[in-house]
Amino acid sequence: MKKVLFACMLLLICSQLSFGQKYAYIDSDYILNNMPSYVEAQAELNRLSLNWQKEIESKFAEIDAMYRKYQQDAILLPEDAKVKRQEEIIAAENAAKELQKKRFGTDGDLYKKREELIKPIQDRVFTAIEEYARERAFAFVFDKAGDMTIVYADAKFDINDEILAKLGIVANSKH
Repeated sequence: MKKVLFACMLLLICSQLSFGQKYAYIDSDYILNNMPSYVEAQAELNRLSLNWQKEIESKFAEIDAMYRKYQQDAILLPEDAKVKRQEEIIAAENAAKELQKKRFGTDGDLYKKREELIKPIQDRVFTAIEEYARERAFAFVFDKAGDMTIVYADAKFDINDEILAKLGIVANSKH
């Protein structure tokens, strides 16, 4: 009997603790897209990416022209000249691939620029979320923009605009 009573008390205490937890959710895409600094940083990244992509495409176009010229001349070229031209084409292709890796690789220029421009903004948002959650005693704050799937979210737990206000930003649009 004591065990049953103890189990009931433990269950009651645990259920009271779980009901006391507060939850909220955000949409990080919504928050970031309402931040002018993020929009500007994203536009800068897009501009750089486009310029670098054009630079790489022009390198590959030059390689393609070199190869077509080689194919036209191959019949008339002596063997040593053919080998030299093939090596030039291969070297140019390797240089273009290296440039592509330097610009868009996992540790490339675009990644570094994104870290430089976007990370401080994301850190600022995270700090605001963390402060807001502590002030309001939220146990969890979910991000519905991420990989986590939220099937239902009551709008009363949406704290996006409060986070933007904490960052000193007035939302452009209601989502």
